[in-house]
Amino acid sequence: MPDTTIRSNAEVVLIGAGIMSATLGLILKELQPDLKIEIFERLDIAAAESSDAWNNAGTGHSAFCELNYTPESADGSIDPKKAISIAESFEVSRQFWSYLVEQKKVSSPENFIKSIPHMSFVWGDKNVEYLKKRFDALQPNLLFKDMVLSTDFSQLKEWMPLVMEGRDKSEKVAATSMAIGTDVNFGELTRNMFNYLTKLEGVTMHFNHEVQKIKQREDKTWRIKITDLASGQRRKVYTKFVFIGAGGGSLPLLEKADVPEGKGFGGFPVSGQWLKCTNPEVIAKHQAKVYGKASVGAPPMSVPHIDSRMINGEKALLFGPFAGFSTRFLKNGSYSDLPLSIKKDNIFPMISAGVKNIPLTKYLIDQVRQSPEDRINALREYVPEAKSKDWVLERAGQRVQVIKKDKKEGGILEFGTEVITTADGSLSVLLGASPGASTAVSIMIDLVGRCFKEKLATPEWQVKIKEMIPSYGQQLNDNAALLDKVRKNTAAVLKL
Repeated sequence: MPDTTIRSNAEVVLIGAGIMSATLGLILKELQPDLKIEIFERLDIAAAESSDAWNNAGTGHSAFCELNYTPESADGSIDPKKAISIAESFEVSRQFWSYLVEQKKVSSPENFIKSIPHMSFVWGDKNVEYLKKRFDALQPNLLFKDMVLSTDFSQLKEWMPLVMEGRDKSEKVAATSMAIGTDVNFGELTRNMFNYLTKLEGVTMHFNHEVQKIKQREDKTWRIKITDLASGQRRKVYTKFVFIGAGGGSLPLLEKADVPEGKGFGGFPVSGQWLKCTNPEVIAKHQAKVYGKASVGAPPMSVPHIDSRMINGEKALLFGPFAGFSTRFLKNGSYSDLPLSIKKDNIFPMISAGVKNIPLTKYLIDQVRQSPEDRINALREYVPEAKSKDWVLERAGQRVQVIKKDKKEGGILEFGTEVITTADGSLSVLLGASPGASTAVSIMIDLVGRCFKEKLATPEWQVKIKEMIPSYGQQLNDNAALLDKVRKNTAAVLKL
């Protein structure tokens, strides 16, 4: 029987059609227009998993309101470094998106980004004291200079009437507000980016295609075996560089690649659900992203927030997310994902991390056991007058938190984004979750620096990357004039 396998060659292969692949593909194509790129996605549309609006917090994570980026140390101090880094990265994303809009490579920014205040809200003496300390740690930094703190009940009622209605005026409360926050629909943005990218010469997108095998050959190129799920047609692609940005599907593909840098990594899946408001009057009352403090043991994706969003052109109001546990690595994945990911090299780190994260396990069990009444009671901590008839449960995204080998601890559970790159720079894999999408541009530029080091050092690439990102190579938090110029420009271009 003749071999009907389709064979092709590409300089770059992107696995997964989410925000990361779209960003990397566009950056590389801008830097080298003659580059041949093939993109493979298991589903039938782009951005259907982690990048989709219902599956992504959409905050435009800039660390303005997310309290998990500024944890309180044992000595009571607040370290602002992570928040500053995330805020800086988001400004880089805004610059790249502005470049795409200005160059007419992406259209209608109002469809994927909108201006909305970012607020942190707490109650009780201890939490109010924490928020004041957080404000004192962040506000002196240029990136956070516009942050405002208030403990005044009437002021908070102006900022977020829905949250303050029905609340006891004697209760000790505090909030911070950043008026320059944004709401980002990463699903819309990703599809917009791919719409442009796939029209370029040398770029091919394959939907309904699943990667079965990935192997590095002796000449350091990669052979990828793929199946067309619609027709059953087999395909082999040979390439110099592979990027795996498949959300929860990245870990199994990293294991298939069988590279030394991937040994010892495991994944801990966390599922989510939203309470979605169905009452237009209630939806209209709230115009902010209000984040609170997470419960003990909660993963970062489960930081509670009452969130005004624009999804598919309509204003939405969400509360949550409520965490859960599923052995799936993707929303459209298989229950065998977790068991099949356990290998000889990662079983010890996974067990070790599990033992050290008993509070997380207990938290997830409690979340899974929640009744509808429990969820409404959790909502009423943020919206005291919430009525159960106005809210329905909506399934959110699936995240896989990274577990990695650690000499001292055996295994540690990482809450964040991890990029694994081979020593020769021919394979790069993105694992983990928040604040991923919002910091995609910084992550991908760093990846280009690692995997295309010599080319990035050339004058041509340097000129182009500074055209795409005017602040490239400089720290905005240290340069008031540059930060002001960048923010004004991106706000104007993105219509914020």
